[in-house]
This record gives sequence, C-alpha cells and structure tokens, in this order.
Amino acid sequence: MSRSALLRWLSSFIPAPITVNWHERLRSCAGALLGIAFTGGATWLLFGPSSYLPLLIAPMGASAVLLFAVPASPLAQPWSLIGGNLVAATVGVTCASMIANPLIAASLAVGLAIGGMFALRCVHPPSGAVALTAVLGGPAVHAAGYGFVLQPVAFQSAALLGAALVYHALTGHRYPHIGAQSRSPAGSAAPDAMTPGFTRADLEAVLKRRGEMLDIDPGDLESLLRDTQLQAFGRSFAELCCEDIMSRRVVTAAPHTPVETARNLLKRERVKALPVVDAHQRIVGIVTRADLLEPQRARTAGGILGRVGRWLRHAPQHTLEVGAVMSTHVCSVPASAPITELVPMFANYGHHHIPVVDAANHLVGMITQVDLISGLHRQTHRPQ
Repeated sequence: MSRSALLRWLSSFIPAPITVNWHERLRSCAGALLGIAFTGGATWLLFGPSSYLPLLIAPMGASAVLLFAVPASPLAQPWSLIGGNLVAATVGVTCASMIANPLIAASLAVGLAIGGMFALRCVHPPSGAVALTAVLGGPAVHAAGYGFVLQPVAFQSAALLGAALVYHALTGHRYPHIGAQSRSPAGSAAPDAMTPGFTRADLEAVLKRRGEMLDIDPGDLESLLRDTQLQAFGRSFAELCCEDIMSRRVVTAAPHTPVETARNLLKRERVKALPVVDAHQRIVGIVTRADLLEPQRARTAGGILGRVGRWLRHAPQHTLEVGAVMSTHVCSVPASAPITELVPMFANYGHHHIPVVDAANHLVGMITQVDLISGLHRQTHRPQ
C-alpha cells in the first residue's frame, strides 16, 4: 500500500462535522442528565438502596444517548426502547440458563437478540448490551432469573422513556418522532409538485433494493431530499429576478373607484385581481373577483322591493367603493428579489397574483403563476 493510499484510508476515519447547534447540544446533555437521574432515583425509591440488583444498568446510558441526543432516529422510538430491551433481556436470561460456557452464551444471546429485534421491528443498539448483562452480570443477575427482565430492565426502560416524553414535551421537541407529515401515500405514483424528480414509491423502492437498514425515517429522508431539491433549485435560478418575469402593464384601481367600475374593468381586461393604489402609485390594497362579487350578491339579495322602497323614500343611492371591499393585507415582492422567493408564496400560501414594487414601494408590475412558470421555462431552456 502506497503512502498516499494509506493517508486516504486513514483520513476516512475523520468524523464529519456535527451540524447540531449548541442550544440543541446543551438541551440533549441536560435531558440525559435528568433522565438518568430520574431513572436511578425511581429505582432507589421503589426498590431501596439494599436491592441486590443494580441501581442502574449500563445499557440505560446508551439508551439515554439515543433518546435525548438523536430522538428522531427510528432506533430511539418508544417501541424500539421497550421492545428491544425486553427481547434482549429475555434472550440473554434464556441463554445464560441453558449454556454453561459464558462466551458461547454471550455471543449467542447478542446474535439471537438482534434477530428477535429485527423480527419485532424494535431494533435498539443498547439492547445488545442488555443481552450481555443478562449473561455476564454476575451472581445477582443470574439469581434473579427472568425477574431480571422486569426489574431492572423493564422498569428502568419505562422510567427512562417517561422522562424522555416529559422532557421533550416541556422543551418543545417532537417525540415520539413521526416522520414528515407531508408525505404522499406509499402507493402513489404521481410525483410531488415540489419534487418532480421522484415519488415516495421511488424512494421506498430504492431503500428496498439497497437491502440495509438506514438510521433515518423514510419520511424524514423524503423531506430532506425535497428540501435539497429546493435548495438546488434556488441556486440554479438565483440570478433570475422578479422584474425579469413580471407583467409591466398593470391594471389598477383607486380606493374611491366604484365597485361596479372595478368589476367592469376586470371583465374588460380579463384579469382576476386589481392592485389598489393611492395617488403616488403605492399599494394600499388588492381586490379580486370574489371581493367584487360579494357586494353584487348582497345587492341582488335585497331585490327589487328594496330599490323601490328607497325610490319611494327619495333616499340617495349609495355607491359602494373599492376601498370598502379590498383586502389591505397585500403580499408583494421587491423587483430585485429572486424568483425563488415566489415559489413558497404560490405553493404554500395560496396566492395567485403578487404585486411587484420598487425600493420606494411603488407598483411596477404583477406576477401570476403563469408568469412564474414561463420564466422558469425560459431559464431552463436558456443556452448554457
């Protein structure tokens, strides 16, 4: 082996940088401290300091690392902890009682425990240490027999899980961890609108083909790939700005424009929304077809009798203005903003028309979903 090859091989042992922020690291450390303290304290209070069984078994420390430091791992979920430890303890006690040679018993216990955890879908790495403890724990553990499964294994596992559930709830952390909620059905063949390159079915087929267990929930993996695609998408189109794709001819209304006039304007110009601007062309609101149809329905509901009554009373006809029906909460974008900022606005917030403003908040254009798609198409097929 050459020196360069040896160096490359040795460099492969260098760990990747940890991306967890310091707040989360401290939260994990504090959680493990409290979880182990609670588990040991509960054991001492219920079974007394003179109990012949250990106050804390060593595998609880490894379980605490999973439950508090990597709670999103499938290996750290409640069934993995409880089921894995119970399976391993039962297998370990059985092997210890049936096989006199401790080395053979320990090896067989760990192997069978892993097989049992796979079969029951409760793989939990610290459970391998539980199986070893059942075999090599000494006379007190051997004397307890299958009682070792209940105390300390089952009790301490339940106590540590209870501490984790309470601690994560109090610190605003999601646990038990259920994969991404926006996942598509497993059998769906239609690609997600935000991930045109793959479907959930594609992802599950690849995972099945790999044939190995990954320490990540498939839903979390799907969400991670989706966010990665959006990041790559944003990087690819970062140079395309809103002013490059906006419609510069914008039909507007003023707050004092009569509703009937605005309705006719929408119909004549074949648009679905009108930005409402003041005398300085600054946006003060937006009005859509739905906004303008509601007053018309209310007026129609009054019927002919209402209009005849007003005529007989010589009451003046009230002209409803756009300012009374417009929405004053307008979502706009700067002309210099990259078009990637439009994607979540259209996709997540239900907007269909987004006004574009300059640095002084003057209206300079309008972007619709069609404008965005057209701009993306032009950028995609632009000569490199």
